Amino acid sequence: MFDYNETLEQARQRNIHDALMEDIGQNDWTAKLVPNKSVQAQLIVRQAAVLCGVDWFEGTLKKLDPNATVTWHYMEGDMMAPDTKVCDITADSRALLSAERPCINFLQTLSWTASITRQHVDAIAGASPNPQGCAVLDTRKTIPGLRQAQKYAVRVGGGQNQRLALWHGILIKENHIAAAGGIAAALKAAAELHSGVDIQIEVESFAELQEALAAGAKSILIDNFTTEQMKEAVTFTAGRALLEASGGINLDQMRAIAATGVDRISLGKLTKDVNAVDFSMRIL
Repeated sequence: MFDYNETLEQARQRNIHDALMEDIGQNDWTAKLVPNKSVQAQLIVRQAAVLCGVDWFEGTLKKLDPNATVTWHYMEGDMMAPDTKVCDITADSRALLSAERPCINFLQTLSWTASITRQHVDAIAGASPNPQGCAVLDTRKTIPGLRQAQKYAVRVGGGQNQRLALWHGILIKENHIAAAGGIAAALKAAAELHSGVDIQIEVESFAELQEALAAGAKSILIDNFTTEQMKEAVTFTAGRALLEASGGINLDQMRAIAATGVDRISLGKLTKDVNAVDFSMRIL
């Protein structure tokens, strides 16, 4: 059943199919009220936001009208100004009306994720003493079915991805440690898999950090550490392992955490606390 790892393009096509299937099903009765002819429309954004989801928008529309054209006034990743035109559309009237909501649903969701990511990336600009800087990462706390899309939106916003999925990396958390018999045992078992993917272990105290380093950990997630504890962890680790801060971090804390010298900060809120960017489509 689960015999391959889905690519971004495969995920996008699945997203488009599912969005149209759930919204249209066998028929869009309301669209049949209008003449079947070519029309022009404009998409307006009502707030400042990072544009993300162009391929989902166009792919959804062209699934119903392969001859539709979309002329974008912003590029993917651009910051849009409030009450400005995002794109001009020419399409079959019925296809456009049927595709309107799924198209905007993708754009409003992915643009939000890109925007909130950009906000957190900008918050730590220039704050890190780490020669490699400090990266902003997402987590696997995503909307079911939209994992690849939301992870893509994080990248558009200037962030980086934690592992895409369970197949993409090994992250040893507290329950894995307990079941495996301890930190050293869990790391040993992970190494013996010869998986070819990154191995990271989560620690919740300075003692566990010491134990993980002694066991040869090269990537450590320090969960719910204070900023002072993070500084101590960075000093003690001295570059022997990559350190990633996590645990209910908010925007106001970002700059102070980056200043501790940790390598990465991961935030579930980038993909799980979803609002909608306000877009409006109007037929001319």
